Amino acid sequence: VRSVGELLTNIYKGAMSRVEKIAKDRMSNKEVFNLKPQELISVKPIVSAVKEFFATSQLSQFMDQVNPLAELTHKRRLNALGPGGLSRDRAGFEE
Repeated sequence: VRSVGELLTNIYKGAMSRVEKIAKDRMSNKEVFNLKPQELISVKPIVSAVKEFFATSQLSQFMDQVNPLAELTHKRRLNALGPGGLSRDRAGFEE
């Protein structure tokens, strides 16, 4: 079972490789001497990857804040399904 931090690290690495590729493409297309760092590096791939992770991940959900006990129960919930975890067809009890 992977932690959320590990999943985010993988997302971040992929986004950084996209930023690197975009910067290299921009450096090859323009004169390097006249470029500013703001013209080379775009944070849009990083922002979009993190937003996509929190919006569409199987592990992402709204926290139940009806009362303090419900909030505490929600924080203690563990989910072994999702990316890097168990799948529903493989999960079962061995006899």
